[in-house]
Amino acid sequence: MSLGDGCCCLMPASGRYPSHRAVRVPPRRKRLVRGGFLILRGVEVTLFVATIVAAVALLAHPLAVGRSSQDSGSAMTLPYSGAFSVEEVAAKVLPSVVTLQFDNGSRSQLGSGVILTADGLIMTNNHVVAPMSDGRHAPANTAVTLNDGRTAAFDLIATDPKSDIAIGRARDVSGLTPIAVGSSANLRVGQPVAAVGSPLGLRGTVTAGIVSALNRLIRPAIEPDRPLSAYYAIQTDAAVNPGNSGGALVDMNGRLVGINAAEAVVPGAEAAGITAHGSIGLNYAIPVDHATRMAAELAATGRASHGWLGIQATGDAGVPGARITEVETGSPGAAAGLAVGAVVTKVDDQIIDSGATLVAAVQSREPGAAVTLAFVHSSGLPMTVRVTLGTDQGRQ
Repeated sequence: MSLGDGCCCLMPASGRYPSHRAVRVPPRRKRLVRGGFLILRGVEVTLFVATIVAAVALLAHPLAVGRSSQDSGSAMTLPYSGAFSVEEVAAKVLPSVVTLQFDNGSRSQLGSGVILTADGLIMTNNHVVAPMSDGRHAPANTAVTLNDGRTAAFDLIATDPKSDIAIGRARDVSGLTPIAVGSSANLRVGQPVAAVGSPLGLRGTVTAGIVSALNRLIRPAIEPDRPLSAYYAIQTDAAVNPGNSGGALVDMNGRLVGINAAEAVVPGAEAAGITAHGSIGLNYAIPVDHATRMAAELAATGRASHGWLGIQATGDAGVPGARITEVETGSPGAAAGLAVGAVVTKVDDQIIDSGATLVAAVQSREPGAAVTLAFVHSSGLPMTVRVTLGTDQGRQ
């Protein structure tokens, strides 16, 4: 298994994206989170055009969003420097988040996006736009709806399936409000955050929660002939539902810290016909430091680059780590002395417990980055080595 094809922490499962009566979704492969037996799905939503209004009406019921035992006046005014209330965060961020719609006449897919520039450059998830841009479907009419209700045509610029990032531009607009971009480098578990997007097309939806965990390995189910998408994500309990994909995860200063991308759902609910479930509080966002680097490269060159080690590896049952099965001649791995049979156990401080974690650790770093690999030599001797990663450009 190659580094673009490593095993992962999610076990495959069959099923459909969640629906809600009138909300129809295409069959997709699913995977179970190994520890919690949860199905991971992207949070775009596919709707039949004629049923969009019905879907919105069915979802217009009171939902328990807040889970805090604190009173509303103090729930999110934690002692972070300059922190706003959720209300203030919403007012600041909402003008910078849009709804994306792709309509090919028989179905309409909805997602979210964030405004990067005043002239309409928008970042979203690759899985939001891919079904309408991969040549497998009829040409789609595309539109972006701003928070104030204005609409414009949307032109797709470039996509990167490996990082699940895409960029496009709202046509013939100006004076938009770009989102304030923060950093994901200093996020802390327990830090309050808010998710902003268009779940099920409900424009301008804001939910709040905390950073539940960092560096969660995410490997969304993809079709066999597509590059492996694997990345380390921010886990949050801020409610995310279909349609939130590509929307903003922001800190309490209203700064972008992640791009909402996936959620986990309890397996068996869809097979049992239970379609009205929503977020269970296990939601994932692509860290903004990684996402904005991908977006900048896509805007400049139409392609994104990722770190490359030049080895093939797989996970063995009962062996923690990624066992090397092949080393490409002249690759960074070969230059560092990695050999077949060695088991990689850490990349810098990140524990490697499978082929997929090694894929994510390498792909999430920039070409030219120097990393420290800890591995067990085929002789059984523990070793560490410093490696300068190459680029996967021209190898994708």
